[in-house]
Amino acid sequence: MEYREFGRAKVKVSAIGMGTYYDILWIATSYILSYQLSKEDKITALKKGIELGVNLIDTAEIYDTESLVAEAIKGYKRDELFIATKVSPTHLKYDKVLKAAQRSLEKLQCSYIDLYQIHWPTPLVSIKETMRAMENLVDEGKVRYIGVSNFSLSQTKDAEEALSKHELVSNQVEYSLKVRDIEVNMLPYCDLNNIVILAYRPVAHGALANPSGKLKVVMNEISQKHGGKTPAQIALNWLLNKSKVVFPIPRASKPERVMENAGAVGWRLDSKDLTKLETEAG
Repeated sequence: MEYREFGRAKVKVSAIGMGTYYDILWIATSYILSYQLSKEDKITALKKGIELGVNLIDTAEIYDTESLVAEAIKGYKRDELFIATKVSPTHLKYDKVLKAAQRSLEKLQCSYIDLYQIHWPTPLVSIKETMRAMENLVDEGKVRYIGVSNFSLSQTKDAEEALSKHELVSNQVEYSLKVRDIEVNMLPYCDLNNIVILAYRPVAHGALANPSGKLKVVMNEISQKHGGKTPAQIALNWLLNKSKVVFPIPRASKPERVMENAGAVGWRLDSKDLTKLETEAG
């Protein structure tokens, strides 16, 4: 596994992480296709990732998977893992943040959370009030680092300014070959300021794992060039090439999928590959 410094946190974290949001797999036209994995499938997938050296695991209060993560990490050294979770946007009042964090700690069966993130911004609660609670959690040793999720650039800057003692280390947003909005201003800002981008939906709900048309042709060419890498591995490697602060967090759905995702590191697309992919993915 390849490890990178997690931005301002200055700790080594696996370049590829594991997401634990399992409810909706795919959205196509007017249909929502959902699928059910057994609890055992999910735990086995997470364990396989840890065994492969993936130490970044992302969950959230509203995913209802914190207890599942707790089961998956049993028997592994806690200080070798980097566990990230999120507080619901309905729990951003000062006291509610503290209570939500305690519930998450209990479900995770951990004494601390590595990265605690605000899941979504809300105009209903002052960011200063929320960040005061987040900093209190860091001071108490219950949280190591503070992050946000789904924040715009202006909201990210407001979150930074609301912190008085600790730094904002990350923003979790959608980012893939198919969804590149953050490249306009968010990614350049985070790259310049060493703020991590946790990229969710990095294979675009599976669309990049099963490409079509010209993108499929290009990915097949790149696959042959790089020893048979799969489309998903190519899509994840593309993200790793965009910036040192980008950490893709594909869903850990099945052991074989986690193994495939882990194969996205340890090699690099070249500039010609990147140009072809970006041209055809658009």
